[in-house]
Amino acid sequence: MFKNYNKIYFIGIGGIGMSSIALYFINYGKQVAGYDKTKNALTKKLSELGAQIHYESKTSDIPREFLNNLETLIIYTPAISKDNIELSYFFNNNFTVLKRSEVLGKIAKDKFCIAIAGTHGKTTTSTILSHILFENNINFTSFIGGISENYQSNLIQNGNDIILVEADEFDRSFLTLNPNIACITSVDPDHLDIYNSNSELQKSFIEFASKLKSNGVLFKHYDIPIKGVSYGFSKDADYSIKNYYNSKDSSFFEIIYQKEKSIKVKFNMPGKHNACNALAAFAIGRFLKIKEIDITKSLSTFKGVKRRFSYILKTPKILIDDYAHHPSEIKAVYESLESLYPDKNIMAIFQPHLFSRTRDFIDQFAQILSKFDEVVLLEIYPAREEAIKGINSSELLKRIKNINKNLVNKSELSSHIKNSESDVFVVMGAGDISEEIPLIKDVIIS
Repeated sequence: MFKNYNKIYFIGIGGIGMSSIALYFINYGKQVAGYDKTKNALTKKLSELGAQIHYESKTSDIPREFLNNLETLIIYTPAISKDNIELSYFFNNNFTVLKRSEVLGKIAKDKFCIAIAGTHGKTTTSTILSHILFENNINFTSFIGGISENYQSNLIQNGNDIILVEADEFDRSFLTLNPNIACITSVDPDHLDIYNSNSELQKSFIEFASKLKSNGVLFKHYDIPIKGVSYGFSKDADYSIKNYYNSKDSSFFEIIYQKEKSIKVKFNMPGKHNACNALAAFAIGRFLKIKEIDITKSLSTFKGVKRRFSYILKTPKILIDDYAHHPSEIKAVYESLESLYPDKNIMAIFQPHLFSRTRDFIDQFAQILSKFDEVVLLEIYPAREEAIKGINSSELLKRIKNINKNLVNKSELSSHIKNSESDVFVVMGAGDISEEIPLIKDVIIS
């Protein structure tokens, strides 16, 4: 259907998922424009490639050449409010309007599709697998939910025979896909503002698994009670890990497969959760008939994903930036840091993301944050939400059992870091906290 449209207009063009699709269409010679409420590195890159982007939601700012409903396709993110002025205009004027997920479904429809899903781990897993495919000259295009450190992009292309997508459970978006290969990395409670209960979330993943094409294959973490090829640390998994250890910011382990075969791996991301992500990519790579030794070579050259345990500084002190915004993700970060730096003091700088998520997991957040030597909280990043009465960072702070805890404004971060005796600083959150990284870095260096 995309052949019928010369122009593609995005509402929410600067999002990590939306911008990869915008890049895709630019690469195919389409004219691209769009709106987003904030400038960021993604919108800057798109603008440099010719996209026309504005930052106030006004119909008068829509480029005139995009106002023909026969020539322009509209794509929007579900994070955009349904009463957005521009979105309403396009609906009311008979434009073809599609959600991001619908577009991915149409791109992948007639291709061999690999879909990586999960409440945690899907971005890292899809990025690792993209690197394996690229390094082994497989013909593919991947849309990932993070910036690959190897390719400095969230769109990785080496042809178009295989479409690899990060399948997002938010708004049940992943149900638009009918993959040949699916992977489920985790099914922890999340997005309870969308799903009424954890059981409803789990049902959605079961439905996703049922969307496999005939003769399709599901890969899934060993703990997930859905039938498929299993992977994990359990010796009973179809693909398992043994002899795991961290050393000098990397992890080392053996992969056991076909019951008795094994191969050693050096992987440049610490943490057992990341080893599992690498294991999932290894299993899928084998299914695609890539040689085991070639897969492990690719794993050894994988540089990571921005904001997934990303080292910003290693001296004079350590500064790490991570996207963690759920208690289980923060726990994984903490365990990795404890393993790597058992004798160092660690400060967590955390910006909660969404009022609803903070409400749903406030005790779990408090429990894991209490384990850090120091905790600095920022106010909740609301994203798409209105405030919820009684839910704020002050309430979370009360529940953290740690005497070294503070709630600060961004303007106060510098003094808290400067006066801290911590050796390791980890910045966590899915909001705009990452914008403070240059400041934090400067304070540590000075």
